[in-house]
Amino acid sequence: MPGSWQVPFAPAIIQRASTCHAHTCQPSVSAFRLHPPPGDTMDMAHPSRPHRPQHTSAPPPTGRRTLLRGAAGFALAAGIAGASAGAALARPASRKPSARDVDYPEAEWVPAAGGNYTGGDRPSDYPVEFVVIHVTQETYKNTLDIFQNPDKQVSAHYVTRSADGHVAQLVREKDIAWHAGNWDYNTRSIGIEHEGWIEEPDKWFTDALYSASAALTADICARHGIPVDRRYIIGHNEVPGADHTDPGPGWDWARYMELVQAASR
Repeated sequence: MPGSWQVPFAPAIIQRASTCHAHTCQPSVSAFRLHPPPGDTMDMAHPSRPHRPQHTSAPPPTGRRTLLRGAAGFALAAGIAGASAGAALARPASRKPSARDVDYPEAEWVPAAGGNYTGGDRPSDYPVEFVVIHVTQETYKNTLDIFQNPDKQVSAHYVTRSADGHVAQLVREKDIAWHAGNWDYNTRSIGIEHEGWIEEPDKWFTDALYSASAALTADICARHGIPVDRRYIIGHNEVPGADHTDPGPGWDWARYMELVQAASR
């Protein structure tokens, strides 16, 4: 409620801290806290919400990412963030949606494992205020496999394929995907993953991917009343407290926003 910071799902729930390595967030079993996720800056006028991220003209510098495999591959690099600080202890989804439950008509329903996201009733319980842009650092197929593996504790609402712009929906928009690495932003955002590697933008960020993603984002913004504005359509690197660099300097924000605006008309 206004005037107090709300911890999700319990009056004094213990939130699990996360240990982030390069572009992977895995929950740490050794550290717990009762505080907001690191990096949250509370708005004293509205203490229940952090300040909105400020857009900067140049994303942070990026280094070479490591492709995760085997035991090290418990989460995707970059765009596929690990579970947020609160996600590991949040209630999992209890009902498995059917194919006709997709929120975006152009999407294919490919459900994530029920233990990889939190069931919700947004916007009744949380307002949807942001769209977060991710890059998978994995192939489209491997990304879907990871989101469907309950051991990974990670998910996003949508994944966009590079070759043809095909869109898969894995989590209903009313539910809370574990994608941002920040519980508060998880509750108030929709995450879109884009197949590819940030080191090879010319290869992976195709016309089809940009166009399909922009149409999806425009549709999300229209349905949730999100302004088509860079203050609300943000990169994973702009989420407070996140140590991720996706979508990287090769992501053409000017082009993308033009496409979103055109699709919104």
